[in-house]
Amino acid sequence: MKMAGLLKRGLEEEGYAVDVARTGEEGVWIAEESPADAIVLDVMLPDVDGFEVCRRIRQAGRWAPVLMLTAKDAVEDRVRGLDVGADDYLTKPFAFSELAARLRALVRRGAQERPTVLVVGDLSLDPATRAVHRGGTPVELTPKEFALLEFFMRHPGEVLSRMRLIEHVWDWAYEGGSNVVDVYVKYLREKVDRPFGLETIQTVRGAGYRLRDPGSDAAPHPA
Repeated sequence: MKMAGLLKRGLEEEGYAVDVARTGEEGVWIAEESPADAIVLDVMLPDVDGFEVCRRIRQAGRWAPVLMLTAKDAVEDRVRGLDVGADDYLTKPFAFSELAARLRALVRRGAQERPTVLVVGDLSLDPATRAVHRGGTPVELTPKEFALLEFFMRHPGEVLSRMRLIEHVWDWAYEGGSNVVDVYVKYLREKVDRPFGLETIQTVRGAGYRLRDPGSDAAPHPA
């Protein structure tokens, strides 16, 4: 806790109001009850570790940017931290000036919703584990089908043109025809819609495609 005290003093000198949690459980409680502009989270805590704390914070719908501190510089730990919802990572020992600069950048970003698992209706997609479920039933997708569905799920209810889909799911230098989008949309419908009697991936004639958000009032226009 000595480091926590030093960081608190330094951040208060920078003009921040700082709450300190001495355990992971206390940290989860504070994050849920007292909305913060940013969270500095140590991986090594006396009860639950920082990864679990971050996971619980995100699960509770708290989206304050999280800067994780760790003594480990292993790639696996950095990946794990980012996958549970952390926004940045700093390895000990570190310069306080760097921590302060990273915090300023995170505060500018704001507490935007950034769920680690995407959910639209009863369709869920986990980018970290590459798992897709419809109503609890696993759905097997190829890498390109997964990438296409992920882009749809990051923009639910939004009309996406074929060109925009190609630029984001394939790449800007792709030289094939735009009908590749139609082919892969058909593949997706055969896996995530038709086996479940649904028509959530809609054709918007002359414009592109849209993943219907069940919370919207848009009428379906299936191909």
